[in-house]
Amino acid sequence: MSTEPVLSARQHSNAMTGRTRNIAMFVVALAFVMDLLDSTIVNIAIPSIQANLGASYTTIQWLVAGYSLAFALLLITGGRMGDVFGYRKIFIIGVAGFTIASLLSGLAWTPGILIAARLLQGAMAALMVPQVMSLMQVMYPPHERGMINGMFGAMAGVAASLGPVVGGVLIHANIFGLDWRPIFLINVPVGLIGLWAARKYLPAGKSAHPLKLDLIGTGLVMVALSLIVFPLIQGRELDWPVWTFAMMVASLPVFGIFAWWQRRKQALDGSPLVLPALFAKKSFSLGLFTNVVFQGAMVGFFLLSTLLLQIGLGYGVIKAALTGIPTAIGIASTFALLAPKVIPMLGRYAISVGTVVMSVGLSLIAWAVHNGGVHTSPWLLAVPLLVVGVGMGLVMSPIFAVVLNDVDHNHAGSASGILNAVQQVGGAIGIAAIGVVFFGQLTSYAGQSVDQVAPALRDKMTAQHVPAPAQTAIIDGFKVCYHDRVSQKDSTATPESCKQPTAVNPTLGKIVADSAKDANGVNFAHAFKIGALYMTGLLGIVFLLSFALPRHIRPEAFEEAA
Repeated sequence: MSTEPVLSARQHSNAMTGRTRNIAMFVVALAFVMDLLDSTIVNIAIPSIQANLGASYTTIQWLVAGYSLAFALLLITGGRMGDVFGYRKIFIIGVAGFTIASLLSGLAWTPGILIAARLLQGAMAALMVPQVMSLMQVMYPPHERGMINGMFGAMAGVAASLGPVVGGVLIHANIFGLDWRPIFLINVPVGLIGLWAARKYLPAGKSAHPLKLDLIGTGLVMVALSLIVFPLIQGRELDWPVWTFAMMVASLPVFGIFAWWQRRKQALDGSPLVLPALFAKKSFSLGLFTNVVFQGAMVGFFLLSTLLLQIGLGYGVIKAALTGIPTAIGIASTFALLAPKVIPMLGRYAISVGTVVMSVGLSLIAWAVHNGGVHTSPWLLAVPLLVVGVGMGLVMSPIFAVVLNDVDHNHAGSASGILNAVQQVGGAIGIAAIGVVFFGQLTSYAGQSVDQVAPALRDKMTAQHVPAPAQTAIIDGFKVCYHDRVSQKDSTATPESCKQPTAVNPTLGKIVADSAKDANGVNFAHAFKIGALYMTGLLGIVFLLSFALPRHIRPEAFEEAA
């Protein structure tokens, strides 16, 4: 039996050469970027996935929210597993699982398979990503971590911004006729290279003083959050049966049991999933809730803007991806120009101002598409999208530091992990909730959308010498067909009401088809306007909550947030 001492990860990393350490950093950075790309790249592929797999809007919500939810539920546990079993080991398991899930996503032949693969992707990312930060901590001394954290922050902004563009290019290229599938399949060779490099270059070992796993706590929070998200996403499609409301109500006692168990776990072995002492600080509790509400607005915006541009306004995938660039520029420029000096001086007021700026941007977008309809130019949207990005940057830049401001620095790591997990939860719940508002409006406003384009349609039919009674019959049939098409679960199926030809004349058929596009633009513009009002309401809550957060931010809090 070997009597050699077991070395910790930090001891292993101390033996690394500068070259090996740089390669190791590149390996974990590659995994970090891979996760960020996959969390944003799927939005741009929504119309392609709908057309290819016949995916419903509910499926689309699951593809976006499911990844965030699985990631959030296992994020803290994934970090704890690295401490217990070794960072390299869990990182390799996470990368391997993420690669397999990406392959399954790219090969998915049904919407259900794709949803399952995305859930697996999120779960594996929750094992992979926490090890990135842990390995940075053990491989670099304190005086070098600021530079490394700054570099990773910049990579996060670039990767998140480029995700839709990269996705748009891959889909537009239609590699080997695979349409949207390469956005997932591209991870396979990257993952295989990462696996080989991780095994060769990452330091072995684990934490010298690891906390124990809290599997009961993980299970309880998974059940509680699932009781909220599942009925929110499925409820609209199922016409809101009573059990959907019962599930959401049932989440409250499960959250109560989770809170009790965390206190119990703390007393038993000091290893709860969520440290109860953190919630003694009012600023931390309020900050978590503030973050959840803001994430709901922010992630909801990205989903709605994609649907508006591609399905509502009929933009091609590249045009839609490039149209969204001003938002990325707004976020990046705010981080680069204001975050170093101005935002620390503003403190919590940066969040207050950011919510107002973002609300103005949302209003400008709603105004532009309301007036322009399907003829809305990307140039008309550029300034409003830039304003939204600046508002997001003003909120995103200080929010972690504000929430962690009053937290004991000894608990900063645990608090940051909770904050990251809650951020993902906010995104998942936000996607589910905004879907209820937006997709519900698409159905309820379908008739009024046709009514708005009907006069122009009638004028065009008159020019074609169509008798008035026939015009009325065509418009009535068009109205029923459009409502049924918007309401159906399978976007690729043709409703029965749309199978009856409206005209033998090809010219008349084209006129009706063009009117359908105009009605779709009106309908999506209206749904976005209502969605923007909903998001503005969320931002209003964030605005009010910001005044209860710490007025000034400790400089150290920015380092702890990073």
